[in-house]
Amino acid sequence: MPAARQVRTRHPVGNWEDALVTGNGRQGALVHSTADRVRLTLGHERLFLPVAEALPAPGTAPVLPELRELLRRGRSRAAAERIARLAAREHPGYADTRWIDPLVGAAVLSFAPRGPRPGPVTRTCDLGSGLVTEELPDGTVHRAFASRPDDAVVVELASPRGLDGTLRLTPLEGPPPVPLEAASETAPGLLALRADFPGRPPGGLSGYTVTCAVTAEGGRVRARGAGLDLRGVRRLRLVARVRVDGFPASGAGAPGEAVPDFAGALERHRAVHGDLMSRFRLELGDGPVRPDALGEDLLAAGPTPDLVARLVDAGRYAIVSSCGDLPPTLQGVWSGTYDPPWRSGYTFDGNLPSAVAALHATGTPELMTGLFDLLDGMADDMAENARRLYGCRGILLPAHASTSGRHNHFGPEWCLTCWTAGAAWMSRLYWDHYSHTRDRAFLRERALPFLTAAAEFHEDFLTDEGFSPSYSPENTPGDGDGQAAVNATMDVAAVRDLVRNLLRAHRVLGVPGSRRWARLGARLPGYRTAAGGELAEWAGPAGPVGQTERHAHRHASHLYPLWYETDPALASPRLRAAAVAAVRARLAWWRGQESDEMAFGLVQLGLAAANLGLAAEAHQTLALLATRYWRPTLVPTHNRGSLFNVDIGGGFPAVAAAMLARSAEGRLDLLPALPREWSSGRVEGLRARGGVVVDLLEWSGGRALARLRAVEPRETVVVLPGGARRRTALVPDRTVSLQFPVVGV
Repeated sequence: MPAARQVRTRHPVGNWEDALVTGNGRQGALVHSTADRVRLTLGHERLFLPVAEALPAPGTAPVLPELRELLRRGRSRAAAERIARLAAREHPGYADTRWIDPLVGAAVLSFAPRGPRPGPVTRTCDLGSGLVTEELPDGTVHRAFASRPDDAVVVELASPRGLDGTLRLTPLEGPPPVPLEAASETAPGLLALRADFPGRPPGGLSGYTVTCAVTAEGGRVRARGAGLDLRGVRRLRLVARVRVDGFPASGAGAPGEAVPDFAGALERHRAVHGDLMSRFRLELGDGPVRPDALGEDLLAAGPTPDLVARLVDAGRYAIVSSCGDLPPTLQGVWSGTYDPPWRSGYTFDGNLPSAVAALHATGTPELMTGLFDLLDGMADDMAENARRLYGCRGILLPAHASTSGRHNHFGPEWCLTCWTAGAAWMSRLYWDHYSHTRDRAFLRERALPFLTAAAEFHEDFLTDEGFSPSYSPENTPGDGDGQAAVNATMDVAAVRDLVRNLLRAHRVLGVPGSRRWARLGARLPGYRTAAGGELAEWAGPAGPVGQTERHAHRHASHLYPLWYETDPALASPRLRAAAVAAVRARLAWWRGQESDEMAFGLVQLGLAAANLGLAAEAHQTLALLATRYWRPTLVPTHNRGSLFNVDIGGGFPAVAAAMLARSAEGRLDLLPALPREWSSGRVEGLRARGGVVVDLLEWSGGRALARLRAVEPRETVVVLPGGARRRTALVPDRTVSLQFPVVGV
């Protein structure tokens, strides 16, 4: 029976983090009403508060030999402190940790009724349309959605008794960290808010405007002070738009323009948003589905197949709703504060890759464009980072960014300038986009230049001893005195992957120049097995004293060789066994009570476990994610039950998809990590590398059926549960059906 694609809750609203969400990628609304006030916190993907000027990355290239010598002697902390001291001498802005510009909310749209009735608010979100509905105790019904075609948040309030109260549009509560001058405009058909930042740093955002067109049926609407006074209004329609200075508007509507018909606007939006959501559907188990079950009750029941399927939908909804001209920040397109954790923004060393991890596999590759646009727009800054930090050609991606690609965020403990794998990691996403879509123009015009620039950096940076400095986010080697290191396995794996993809890109496009990349690949260190038998987090040649394993950590960066296509080196029985041991060692820590924050570390483990065929371990990562990191609204969190954060919204469905299909160029493994808990199921719309589409995969009673096609004619080796292989010719306009037994479930 299909899972219900809705979220329903009566969980009390404490603050904006308890909101249901709606978004069109560019704009969004946090819907968090209580019995005495309807509230929507409006946001925009471009609204980064202009807090700090972007500085050039510190000029550490001249002292690189000194840094390498300190690391050779095992003096990690001293190397990181040397970088921090040099930066502070260059610019006083580096005297303390320098943060990025934060994503913030634009305004709060609220309606306060006269004489509200106490009681619970029933709140529902239809994931297929993005429509959020709230039923207040006094009978008022509030509906809202963020329209893609109209680029607006469309709201309707209706009451059988008539709406009596005050409608306001106000800035966020609390003082912002920079001067903000806000001016309001009020008229019977309009609320508007203009915000300016007079003390902004050079290049900072000058301001933004929020408009709210107001249409009332029945009753009376009068401007009073900074709000509108409503008396006896039967139905109220509001159309809110945020416009950020310097960025063009999109959609059909102009600021202050009303949408003629709520139902019509909803249907226009549903056609676009619903198409994105409907491309992938997962059903697990044959038990009853309770469409009206409350989110709090679903979570309390534990990681049932029904809950897993619902969280896949809820996670996809959060990411689809926050992919616009830019990729999702830590908080998607939403923020209810001037000081979000880690300033929100884009965290490239784990959070952002998790957020977008399911976009290809679940059939929405066009939503990746925002990430590529962001990265391509940072090209000059990334080239400057490479020159100033290490004296290298190519590009160097910072771990943390928002309005600039300059490498500004680091310190003596969190020595993020030592992380050089970022561009190589993002190169995998460029390659995967081609691999899933077979878009050769994209490969030639966008992917190959980015991959080439990423590899040019490592041509210059790599030494005879490997990667130095190096960094395994955000772990410290056992017995070490700091996070700076040499030969982090992530660096080795990401650049090995980059070289393989560059060689493939040259072959596909028939362009010369691949020999240099083969030479780069030959210079890379190999992997190392730790004393306990695990795949080591710091690779060979063996580093300085102190680079031993520390499994009690939230990241699992050394498992990069298993997140996408398996590194061929792990075909070695010895290294494969070491990888299995590494997954199990890190998962043992996550099972305990000490582990709390950064849920996407479980995504990293789950992807690796699924790739290795470890069904029980992969399922356990989903079980831990499902029971710890979702609110009753089925919006994900960063810590156990706290800190609004969307990255596992992409990571959770990515792990589920990886358990059902593992893919590489020319190969597709079906049901590679099917857990016993999923004795039956059905998935539609899985996408795989090589342009393979799994239109249908269903299993029950020990038998399975798959229907496959491809976006272009090709041959693919299909590997079935148990290891049987079938060489299958696939074409775009006809599906090939395969029936096969399912073992062990």
